[in-house]
Amino acid sequence: MTGRPVTLRRGASPAGLLLVAAVAAWVWVVTRWGGMEAMPGTMGLGLPAFLAVWTLMMTAMMLPATAPVGALYARTITVHRAPRMVVFTLAYLLVWVAVGLPAYGLAAGLGRVESLPALAGTAVAATMFAVNGVYQLTPLKDRCLARCRSPIGLMLRYASYSGPSRDLRAGAHHGAFCLGCCWSLMVLFAAFGVMNLWAMVALTAVITTEKLTPAGRLVARVVGIASIALAVAVFWFPEVAPGLTGAGTARM
Repeated sequence: MTGRPVTLRRGASPAGLLLVAAVAAWVWVVTRWGGMEAMPGTMGLGLPAFLAVWTLMMTAMMLPATAPVGALYARTITVHRAPRMVVFTLAYLLVWVAVGLPAYGLAAGLGRVESLPALAGTAVAATMFAVNGVYQLTPLKDRCLARCRSPIGLMLRYASYSGPSRDLRAGAHHGAFCLGCCWSLMVLFAAFGVMNLWAMVALTAVITTEKLTPAGRLVARVVGIASIALAVAVFWFPEVAPGLTGAGTARM
């Protein structure tokens, strides 16, 4: 499904609340982690602390691009809109919280690269860039992105949901499509460093542009080609992947 991305013309109040939540998460992340260097692995965090930080990161990064869909979904709710939108949003975020589990395992495993020869970290970084680059150019990426950009079909599907679990199911379903759009971009945190705020800003801009602008599909392809180029360039410029090569620093 293709078409123009949904806008905030109507349903601005639910969209605005999602944006407020995103801004609050950004403020916390910047004030808490803004001066730290990009570091390999889990940055010394245990699983509970890592999941808490990961959840705030996903809230900051994903809700801006999801706000228009949230506004559109809110228009299908006739009673108890506010609490039901909270359920929808929490279900959406729970998908990304679940992703934090393999993200922690990946970060913990890659943290050991630091003790290996420098070339090993560079090779792993090249693999991460290549994985993202290839996925950005696949039909599956296009399919998931099309649903996020023009979700009328999703709204019709959600209208068929009934019972008290409707909002939970709708939020989780939409979260799954967003995961299909963006999982490979999140893999890049392994190369950039989990708490690299510049990477957070750049990836948020990519995700939001892909989903909400007319040139979104073109942007996805350009990012894919650029990522493949970085897979080659990192051997000459290891500082582009400080989270795995230890070259350079990344500060906010």
